[in-house]
Amino acid sequence: MNAEEITVKERERLVVCASHSPGMERDVDKVFGTTFRAGLARAAALVQDFDPDYIVLFGGDHRRAFRHVVPTFAVALSAGIMAEAGHPAAGLNVPKSRARELAEYLLQDGIDVSVCRDIELDHAFAQPLRDLTGGLDKYPVIPVPVNCATAPLPTAARALALGDAVRRYLDEKGDRVLIIGTGGLSHSPPSLEVDTYDISDEERARIIAEGAAAARKKIKPDWDKVLLDAFDVADRPALAALADDAHAQAGAGANEIRTWLAASAAGGGGPLETLVYEPVEEWITGMAVAISR
Repeated sequence: MNAEEITVKERERLVVCASHSPGMERDVDKVFGTTFRAGLARAAALVQDFDPDYIVLFGGDHRRAFRHVVPTFAVALSAGIMAEAGHPAAGLNVPKSRARELAEYLLQDGIDVSVCRDIELDHAFAQPLRDLTGGLDKYPVIPVPVNCATAPLPTAARALALGDAVRRYLDEKGDRVLIIGTGGLSHSPPSLEVDTYDISDEERARIIAEGAAAARKKIKPDWDKVLLDAFDVADRPALAALADDAHAQAGAGANEIRTWLAASAAGGGGPLETLVYEPVEEWITGMAVAISR
């Protein structure tokens, strides 16, 4: 394969991993996280230039879409976004035949995924689509929910195996695909610290309000740096160890880095370069964006 062919192949896939936070949505005047917002805008410009055929989006759930039945991994054959943070409910353009084909491939490849239909997803999926593409309907999107909130969680090895299998599927298709991993880095939302599967939105809001002050102090910049450095050199053993110990070292929300592991593997497993990192106490999260080189 010559250099030109390698360049073309590399451009068949773009990986963007980005933190999300409801606090960013509430910060309507954009007072906080200005460094992070600037890095996110750079990533959005790269996505616009890349102009994918469709998106594969690895996202977690905050015990809202999945409560009584919680799939470890799933592929959504149809999905929408719930009304949240002043945004109305909206549908997603899921390419049903491609999503079904992906699910069938994963099952044949040894990944026991579930399929879901008409599922309502939250800001874990909505925020990166709005921030990176400009809207929920700019491109077709295949949502791939990964359980990052309700124990027992998948191991890091299985999250990487999921991403590897998606990569093999995409290699066969040859499509131009944007792969997004969303969540993390260090943070510990009060609503996820409570080990319960079914609370009302009112109870959730109360728990979050009462625990917000303490949550601001639970960001772990040193842990975040170690994680981002491991992505920068594509150190899979280090990434797996960090993910498996994420809850203990960096808070309940840090479990969401499983989506980053899956996305990086789906993109080929190469280095992810950090575009920006900023610990934003008002959003209770270590906020980062990393992108494939």
